[in-house]
Amino acid sequence: MKSYKTKRTISNALGYIVLIIISIIWLFPFVGLVLQSFRSYATEYGGMVDYLVPKHFSLDNYKFLFDAGQTNYILWYKNTITIAFFVTLLQTIVILCVSYALSRMRFTGRTFLMRFWLILGMFPGFLTMICLYFLLKQFGLTQAGAIPGLILVSVASSGMGYYVCKGYFDTIPKALDEAARIDGATRARIFFTMIIPMSKPIIIYTALVAFMAPWCDYVFASYVAFGHDSSYNVAVGMTRWVWTNDYQGYFTRFCAGGVLVAIPVTLLFMFLQKYYVEGVTGGAVKG
Repeated sequence: MKSYKTKRTISNALGYIVLIIISIIWLFPFVGLVLQSFRSYATEYGGMVDYLVPKHFSLDNYKFLFDAGQTNYILWYKNTITIAFFVTLLQTIVILCVSYALSRMRFTGRTFLMRFWLILGMFPGFLTMICLYFLLKQFGLTQAGAIPGLILVSVASSGMGYYVCKGYFDTIPKALDEAARIDGATRARIFFTMIIPMSKPIIIYTALVAFMAPWCDYVFASYVAFGHDSSYNVAVGMTRWVWTNDYQGYFTRFCAGGVLVAIPVTLLFMFLQKYYVEGVTGGAVKG
């Protein structure tokens, strides 16, 4: 008995040591990013330790970000929030409606449609970038009109993300729908008054996934808003900083901007992590 307890204690201790080491390795870049954001723009590096930890902490980089006379960071941040908000709202609504229809309704071509969307979603989005750019350009939704263009592209294909949400709806007994239908409730009323209140985890999961895509988007955003500074999102705008000749100085400003970008995402996952996990596990039960 003592031997078993000893082995269990040793294995637990080794497990904790491994997890601590992995956590340190995983957190090291983030800690470095935060420390560098407090380094003065004009600081000279005096060795490895000084490179990692500033000798004198300064808020110069954050002051630079909020100085509209020197940078458009505040405008880029507003653009990112605008895109992420509307994409999250509209994409969540579309996915919920499509998922409910595929889960509860039976119609000709339903199975083929689901399989077709599933296969189509396996192709990388990069294949359509040139086509989408010229299509958006015809409607004036590039460069100066890049923000509504990015929202449109993200929302237009959102119905194909039905899979996890449909799996969650499949776990809700259909007997509830049938009982409500007998009492004269329409499908719309069943959806909004019965299904939605019971689907909080999957709604939050869907919203978080929808939020993350435009919030972190760089490739397509830079492609659509190319050359128009006022239409950049944060990722595109800050990337232009590290492309300047003054890389050493703008790197610390880049770190400060990255910290501010990470704050909303971190807070969302901290407060909604429980529902996020429930949404993933609930939607994975059935397909």
